[in-house]
Amino acid sequence: MELKDLDSEDIEDLLIKVEDSFGIRFADNELGHVRTFGELCDHIKDKIHLQKVEDCTSQQAFYKLRLAFCNALQIGKEEVTPNTFLFDLLPSPYRRTKIASLEENLGFKLSLLRPHYFITSTIAILAIASLVGLFFNWTVGLAGLAIAIGGGWLANKIGEELKVDTVGQLADKITQENYLKARRNPSTFNEKEINELLKDWFSNHLKLDKSKLSREAKLI
Repeated sequence: MELKDLDSEDIEDLLIKVEDSFGIRFADNELGHVRTFGELCDHIKDKIHLQKVEDCTSQQAFYKLRLAFCNALQIGKEEVTPNTFLFDLLPSPYRRTKIASLEENLGFKLSLLRPHYFITSTIAILAIASLVGLFFNWTVGLAGLAIAIGGGWLANKIGEELKVDTVGQLADKITQENYLKARRNPSTFNEKEINELLKDWFSNHLKLDKSKLSREAKLI
């Protein structure tokens, strides 16, 4: 499988998230020698200069998340399991307030809310129609694009839909996006988890078939 046709900006955005999650930084042209997905995974692991252990990060993320829910919502541990639905813990009324309290207990942002699919679909249709309209009436087309961009920004700011369904799925999301902060000891990492985490990232963010993300998959 070749990944060379992917949008370079999408890959750059993803690598920024990888940097934030693993507490690393890539220098300019540092990845110029990387040719395959396996080489990228190895390079990232080599940059994480922390003690190597073999405990499970997603399990630790769940325990941190459960404690945060208990403190933020004043509920018992038995009410928070991996299969507990988030809409039961975070019902629509005051959802943003409850998430803010949850984030305060965790010590990092969750990026848990999104606009309704109907709204994002409508904005996408408007953006496409505006691009087409540029060829017929550029003032109308530009106006439509401005409305679509502004609408997208506003929709993301006020969206109330949950991105994931269960506490377990949220723990997995935290493990990806805040790997070191999810761990009990942020000065350690489990090297064996990195390849699978990166597969999940590439699959979810770049819309790739995870089963085809082998070590030999070509990046360029």
